[in-house]
Amino acid sequence: MKNEDNWPVLNFAEMQDTIETLHQWIQIVGKIRLKTMPWQNHSWHTTLYITPSVYSTNAISYEGRIFQIDFDFKKHQLLIQCSNAETLSMNLKSRTVANFYEELFEKLAGIGISVSIYAKPNEIDPAIPFSENVLNKSYDPDAANALWRAMVKVNAVFNEFKSEFIGKASPVHLFWGAFDLAVTRFSGNPAPLYQGGMPNMPLEVMQEAYSQEVCSAGFWPGSRDFPVPVFYAYAYPSDKSFEKQNVLPKEALYSSEMGEFILKYEDVQNSENPEKNYLSF
Repeated sequence: MKNEDNWPVLNFAEMQDTIETLHQWIQIVGKIRLKTMPWQNHSWHTTLYITPSVYSTNAISYEGRIFQIDFDFKKHQLLIQCSNAETLSMNLKSRTVANFYEELFEKLAGIGISVSIYAKPNEIDPAIPFSENVLNKSYDPDAANALWRAMVKVNAVFNEFKSEFIGKASPVHLFWGAFDLAVTRFSGNPAPLYQGGMPNMPLEVMQEAYSQEVCSAGFWPGSRDFPVPVFYAYAYPSDKSFEKQNVLPKEALYSSEMGEFILKYEDVQNSENPEKNYLSF
């Protein structure tokens, strides 16, 4: 039996196929939230949240009703709850993105929820339409559960970190674009017009996200191009003095390519006190 009190081991090489499939699935569900929630600054209305067993959309108001979609990583089901309907479920198993997409929208239609999304992924290249993606089709229950348990641990640290700041701060939330759990603080000052970009992401969305001075901390499970789960911290805007800051713990380093400080998840997970170790970062 797994020790739920420990920070789980995350081996990206072993989890890669599951992470890539999950990334597509959470984009589909996140886009449903995007289309049905009122706009909030910095795209806060689009995000998912960490709960005792799931990634969740939390409650979404829809035509006088409330519905919610949850990825349950204990029972390995996608749950669709609606205030005027029975709870529906889909098995989380090895299946194509196309199959997941088709079944989810069939079930939503069956309870009278009609949502039209931009049916291609964002921040992923190539952006294969969900209905055509038969490449990503892996689901390892142990890998999915381990990633969720890691985010449960990180979520707790982020909430403690957020509690120390009395200014404007984001919720602790899961951005499905890059698949990162993050919390952001704001100085209250406007920022220079953001000129960066992300694959398959409208520039105006990025510019609104970085319209104010921010410092952000996050956890990211890694990718094919950067196969290491890491914590990150960055500021926008920043200058050369930012990278010269003394940062703890000693394993942390500055990535000039990414423009942010990074700390390997492995270094935190293996430390004597992971929560204290990460809070020092």
